Amino acid sequence: MREEEDDHTAAKPAKRAHVFAAKSVDVAECDAAKDQAPKLCGYLNKLVGKGPLKGFKTRWFVYDPRKCYLYYFKTHQDALPLGHIEIADASFTYEVEGEEGQFEIRTAGKEFLLKAPSRQVMQYWLQQLQQKRWEFSNTRGCGNRDSLCTPTPLFPHTGLVARDADTMPPELPNETTESVRNDFTEEADANGLVGLHTARNPTTHNFSLRHWGSELRNSMSQLRPSRGGESRRSVFYTCNNEEWEMVDPPIKDTPEHKPPAESQRRESPSHLHRPCLKQTCKVVLLGPDSIGSAFTFDFRSPSRIKRPFQMSLVKSGRSTETSPVECNGSKAVELQIRLQSQQEELSHLQEEQNRLQEELSSQKELVRLLQQTLRTAQCDRWPGEMDMAGALTERDGQIQDLCGHMERLALEKESLQQELKSLKIKVGEINDQLGMLMETIQAKDEVIMKLSQQSQEGSTEADECSSPSLRERQELCHLRDSLQGYKSQNNFLNKEILELTVLRRNAETREKVLEAKYSALEAKLCQVESKYLVLLQEVKTPVCSLSVQSPSGDVISRLLEDALQVESSDQQEHMILKPHPVSEYDVCGFKTVPEEEDEEEKLVARVRALELRSLSLTDQEVSVGVKWENYLAGTMNREMVRSPELKALIRSGVPHVHRSKVWSWCVNLHVKKFRECQKPDYYESLLCTARDKPNPASKQIELDLLRTLPNNKHYASPSADGIQKLRNVLLAFSWRNPDIGYCQGLNRLVAIALLYLEQEEAFWCLITIVEVFMPRDYYTKTLLGSQVDQRVFKDLMNEKLPRLHAHFEQYKVDFSLITFNWFLVVFVDSVVSDILFKIWDAFLYEGPKIIFRFALALFKCKEEEILKLQDHMAIFKYLRYFTRTIIDARKLMNMAFVDMNPFPLRQIQNRRTFHLEKVRLELTELEAIRQTFLRERETSQDGRTLISDDEEDN
Repeated sequence: MREEEDDHTAAKPAKRAHVFAAKSVDVAECDAAKDQAPKLCGYLNKLVGKGPLKGFKTRWFVYDPRKCYLYYFKTHQDALPLGHIEIADASFTYEVEGEEGQFEIRTAGKEFLLKAPSRQVMQYWLQQLQQKRWEFSNTRGCGNRDSLCTPTPLFPHTGLVARDADTMPPELPNETTESVRNDFTEEADANGLVGLHTARNPTTHNFSLRHWGSELRNSMSQLRPSRGGESRRSVFYTCNNEEWEMVDPPIKDTPEHKPPAESQRRESPSHLHRPCLKQTCKVVLLGPDSIGSAFTFDFRSPSRIKRPFQMSLVKSGRSTETSPVECNGSKAVELQIRLQSQQEELSHLQEEQNRLQEELSSQKELVRLLQQTLRTAQCDRWPGEMDMAGALTERDGQIQDLCGHMERLALEKESLQQELKSLKIKVGEINDQLGMLMETIQAKDEVIMKLSQQSQEGSTEADECSSPSLRERQELCHLRDSLQGYKSQNNFLNKEILELTVLRRNAETREKVLEAKYSALEAKLCQVESKYLVLLQEVKTPVCSLSVQSPSGDVISRLLEDALQVESSDQQEHMILKPHPVSEYDVCGFKTVPEEEDEEEKLVARVRALELRSLSLTDQEVSVGVKWENYLAGTMNREMVRSPELKALIRSGVPHVHRSKVWSWCVNLHVKKFRECQKPDYYESLLCTARDKPNPASKQIELDLLRTLPNNKHYASPSADGIQKLRNVLLAFSWRNPDIGYCQGLNRLVAIALLYLEQEEAFWCLITIVEVFMPRDYYTKTLLGSQVDQRVFKDLMNEKLPRLHAHFEQYKVDFSLITFNWFLVVFVDSVVSDILFKIWDAFLYEGPKIIFRFALALFKCKEEEILKLQDHMAIFKYLRYFTRTIIDARKLMNMAFVDMNPFPLRQIQNRRTFHLEKVRLELTELEAIRQTFLRERETSQDGRTLISDDEEDN
């Protein structure tokens, strides 16, 4: 069926969307290439409607390289797309004899009829869409892709985890196929009608009743209040009782106040583009009764905006039916038009000169009035009332200001006169050229008349054959044009057939690979089931004596060895044929099975990794990915903004592929004011300072580098990629904030940020946590803020989890010894990596309140298990490792964001203020006790005499 309506997926995008996952290769280089390449977007006409309402409407099309989708919006300012076209599996075609610029895109069960402004623009769009489809097919073939995977890359575009994308190089395209494609490719130019700059072109406003919800939201997003369009008014007061008012009209949305083009800046004097200046001079005359008379003079001159000097040329195309006289007269028409424009410009300048002369005469009259007023003031002034010298000085200053204004007007007049002379010279030159061309036209007319007379004297047979020969020539030209069009269509269709054939072969190859993977997974499942049955059979048999070696022990040992095998390099090369659910490292580089632990702990870690893997493949995780894809598709034409929708999405967890973008946006949101106050190379300047000058914190930083995240491959060795970046960020921060310098715990915060952010972004992420989120003195030597938060957390435990708090009080368990590190490093090395990054997602968006939420949720998750423990040491031992046993992130997040409500931030701030004073008093008392002890020890040492061994013996 033909797609004649705007896609119904705009109303319910979540029902239509499918989530796919594929592994991108060399993502950093691909992303850099995408940033350099121009964005494929522009206005096209799309066939919409049914029946009598069927017709073409203008739509803004944007290509999304992440999913190989062509989204279309009503305008370029809309936030929500009306629909999309899947380019990855689409085919393209057009008719030579059809309407100019009309082409068709066919996908699975849908046909989209589009229309470009011209045939050349149509060919450009088709070539670009073919190229995008070809590039996408080559990249998606290198990763695993099935019916539940998304075409988005599996790896983020920044951070240390982006380097993991290099493990699977892309398949290089066939050189023969590429050469054939290049042979069929024809050069096409968009003539400036494709790209971001086309968004400025005015378009008709088409309102769609079918998608009224999207239309309304898009309209509301465009009506956000902005201060950019308000007019500004500044008033300056001088020492001479003068009031100068600067009137600055609104700049936006007013075409007459747009900045002039480069050619206009060169040709128009700078003084014609000054802002409008209004001066109000108040001259106060004091009489004998101290009653002043004020004369107010308004010097505000109308804004003079000079029209740029432009030469408009009218291009006329030459056709086969144009007579020679019309061809020769085209140049004369052009010169006449140019001459007319010059004359208009000349008259405009003359009017400008007359206006300036009138203004000059008015200024002279104003000076005369001021002088008369001055004389009157001198005659009427009582002797001794005020100093005549001061009054004369004030008047002289006013006269000098007016003389300066007159000089500026004279300079303007001279510049206009000079420009008038140059224009007169140009007009004279054009008149000379016009005369020469008229003479040439007359000579050619005479030749034409002679030739026409000779042709009339010819035979009548030539007259009879003249009209058929003209029709034949017209038909020949038409056939030549058709032949060229069919050649272009033939090349395009040959290229389309070639690419579709390659795409079909790639699809068949992927299908065979998936079948092989399915068979291997089925075989693996059978092996697991058989081992499970053997284990059950052996466990069922009772063991009579421990001294007797039973065969069940050997079977269990072999099964444990098979279960603890990690994925080797050989298995990674044949991953599809030999599937392995758990690799040595997870997607963030954390080790799944530690090497130094015993066999039992390795088995527990293996089970935990398998459960995490199974949880990541659930339908709920797939649904979250779909929601994020739909949300990011709606932000193609705008930046992300704070909203309840975004907050709910971040609380549900950010997918691995989008985490770099979301974290970077969150960091910039919180430190935008800080960054605006600094230079663009602020981070680099701090690094240069760290290289040139020694820092007291550098020694401690070096000691803690390898102890940061030893279980992560990016920080496991001195040559790892993350070590140098970690060192740079910590040194730069120590120079930015000397009050803190370096505190143990900052290295772990930076290490987590560097996994998804580049160095500079990780530096600003650390500033967000230390200087924006956390209270002062949180990371100083006293750790005052951290101690306060522990007391606030105890209050929240008593309020939210009273039974557990009473249990801890009964057995005198100080759980702050465990939770102190949670707050200091935001749960790094305390929970599994999947939960850790979901906590950081919400933490970077909402702030420190998230730490309290998840700390309470962790205790609530294991509340019943803790209440069963009836011993102080058993409780404390369980608290040291119980967080590593929690792997269900969805359950934990539901407890944190639902069960812990209400959770107002103001309550936390009030309790922080309350406990802050108490902790400060305690620290003051502790410091006083310490000073007293030091003084007593010094006194006791001074009064004590040392006795030698000989004296002691005597």
